[in-house]
Amino acid sequence: MNLSELKTGRKALINKVKGTGSFRKRIMEMGFVEGKTVEVIKNAPLQDPVEYRIMGYNVSIRKAEAALIEVSEDCSTQNDTQKDNGLHVVEPGKVANAQRQDNVINVALVGNPNSGKTTLFNYISGLREKVGNYGGVTVSLKTAEVKFGGYTIKITDLPGTYSLTAYSDDEKIVHDFIIDQVPDIVLNVVDASNLERNLFLTTQLIDMDIKVVVALNMYDELENSGTKFDYGLLSKMTGIPFVPTVATKKTGIEDILARIVSFYNGEEDISRHIHINYGHPVEDSIKRIREVLEKHTDVNFLSTISPRYTALKLLENDGDFNNRVRNLSPDYREISSVVEKEKGIINEHFEDETENLITGAKYGFIAGALKETLTVNDSSPSAVRTRRIDEFATHRIWGIPIFLAFMWLMFQATFTIGEHPMNFIEFLIDGTADFMAGFIPQGMLNDLIVDGIIAGVGGVLVFLPNILILFFFISFFEDTGYMARVVFIVDRVMHRIGLHGKSFIPMLIGFGCSVPAIMATRTINSKKNRIVTMLVIPFMSCGAKLPVYILIIGTFFPDNPAMMLFAVYTIGVFIAMLSSLLLKKTILRGEDAPFVMELPPYRIPTLKSTSYHMWDKASQYLKKMGGIILAASIVVWALGYFPRPADEDATDLSVLENSYIGRIGRISEPVFEPLGFDWKSNVAIVTGFAAKEIVVSTLSILHSTEEGDDLSERLINSGSFEHNGSHRLKSFTFLIFILLYLPCIATVVAVKNESGKWKWAIFSIFFTTSVAWIVSFAVFNIGKFL
Repeated sequence: MNLSELKTGRKALINKVKGTGSFRKRIMEMGFVEGKTVEVIKNAPLQDPVEYRIMGYNVSIRKAEAALIEVSEDCSTQNDTQKDNGLHVVEPGKVANAQRQDNVINVALVGNPNSGKTTLFNYISGLREKVGNYGGVTVSLKTAEVKFGGYTIKITDLPGTYSLTAYSDDEKIVHDFIIDQVPDIVLNVVDASNLERNLFLTTQLIDMDIKVVVALNMYDELENSGTKFDYGLLSKMTGIPFVPTVATKKTGIEDILARIVSFYNGEEDISRHIHINYGHPVEDSIKRIREVLEKHTDVNFLSTISPRYTALKLLENDGDFNNRVRNLSPDYREISSVVEKEKGIINEHFEDETENLITGAKYGFIAGALKETLTVNDSSPSAVRTRRIDEFATHRIWGIPIFLAFMWLMFQATFTIGEHPMNFIEFLIDGTADFMAGFIPQGMLNDLIVDGIIAGVGGVLVFLPNILILFFFISFFEDTGYMARVVFIVDRVMHRIGLHGKSFIPMLIGFGCSVPAIMATRTINSKKNRIVTMLVIPFMSCGAKLPVYILIIGTFFPDNPAMMLFAVYTIGVFIAMLSSLLLKKTILRGEDAPFVMELPPYRIPTLKSTSYHMWDKASQYLKKMGGIILAASIVVWALGYFPRPADEDATDLSVLENSYIGRIGRISEPVFEPLGFDWKSNVAIVTGFAAKEIVVSTLSILHSTEEGDDLSERLINSGSFEHNGSHRLKSFTFLIFILLYLPCIATVVAVKNESGKWKWAIFSIFFTTSVAWIVSFAVFNIGKFL
């Protein structure tokens, strides 16, 4: 039978993984290999994907992919531990020392997603890089230096990866860095509570013949579960130092650094060179391919990359290594001929593909090693806690309502809790403006400081508390592991509209900022799915838009602000989904990528981690105040101040209408008049291209001549948003346009960098603005009709 036919709560033994290409290899690398037991936990609320448990961890797979895995419910032949079968061969002698010119040790930090790699990096380096309890948080290289034992240890944090086979752009970053930069030491961070799956990456590092130190992170969870692990014996067996760590508590940090220095200097007694024995005839094929490689390939290439590892990657049909060998060997055809011949011999002998045999052998090696060193307690507190929470969080009936309730709670708190500190900041800004107005003599400088800088920057600064509250909730969802459950819940909807379930994580990150959200699309394997996701991310309500929402909703919809904010965010998601469906049906047609995603255990967020997230966003927000928003406020004020009228008795309103900015607003009227916007709103929209917060500062400056103690009162008194005695239709239409129209400059550049082409960046400008105009036109005119 197929895995998709297995009922909830039932277990089965994996017999075979069918299919071809990257899915088959990836699913096997994640532990779906012959002889392993898999259990069906539950279906998602929309019945697809399905959550399974294998090798002590939970993973979600769509039914279409599960149908490619052949299983048997007869577990009497269970061989979950797998026999060792001499799968590890130890070669005596210490690993050779790296050639060094100084006291700098280059360390590459690698590990599976959710292994706590970046948390460890933060505590070693003292930096505050973003962490989260779901895959894909780290999507770029981050480097830091630390002094220890007379050495400068230069650590590079690489994206999380399950394998060194590059399926997605973030995994390619890891693969290329280790191959091209040749670090002195690889610090492999593994989740100690999930060793069998995490050690697969370690076996690939062993094949590379490089120096490895393993950090057994979250070791406290392993100990609390009652599991016993003799990591000292495993160190001796593999020739690799295994060091227990608890990154969140800074436990084991100095031990890690000490072992790095010791291993680098060749002072580790356990250090020895091992190979994983893949058995006959695979080992014979490796030997013959090595011989032809050493004969026909660039010597420098084989001096930095193990010939044995290269031979293995060629046998595994690794496209990157095929290209590398092709570029560096004048006799690639002869090498390719030998490789194909050897694959044919292996396939004929085993009646299976070589890469599957190699993957199975690695897990056999891991199983044999853990059989001698690990005693597992399946009823760990972490696993029990996760199962109990998921009974509600991903319940088939209550899962979606619970998610929506969390979203509503986040928006309600953003308004209600943020109102008091917001009022206090507004009081301070008004007091500062009054003081400066009385302190500085009347004239252009007074107007610049009071009506330009304080009105512009202060009009945005007042929303800082709301920004912090929003990011507190987002950080909480990320750190607990709930974010991965949201993807599990919505994948079927995402699949129907042509997006991958993993696209939802970048879209959720887009609630914070579009730039890191677009970078997070690197975790999506399909190039077309990546581009579609990039193009729809600007429709998400980023933190920069939040000040505009709070201003307009708080002014014109004070009765139920949380529900209005929830509606705006929901409309953004809805438009993003419709747009992705349109793009996938037209210019970006392509096959759907398989969905395979780990569901990490729930963890309690630390106050320090959450505070780091909030402070990081606050500091970015404040930097904008002193940078682009300050500059834009001065420019907007100057455009509204000049040219000065000849008539000194001219009213402030007539001066503003005849200024440069007034002329810009009038010129743009034919475009925006069908949407119901006046010229002041037009100007705010135009300036918002630099950064969406500038919309608020522009409105603050342009309405500074109106009567009222605060900006809300001045907006009401101005009549800019009034229509037939009501402000609701125009203000709501304005909100929709701000939600959907062109992304900021930084986002446009991010689209270009991640897609590799300016055409997609330029297309995103025209596409989002066209969607914004059409939707806003429909809202305004349907509203008028009703």
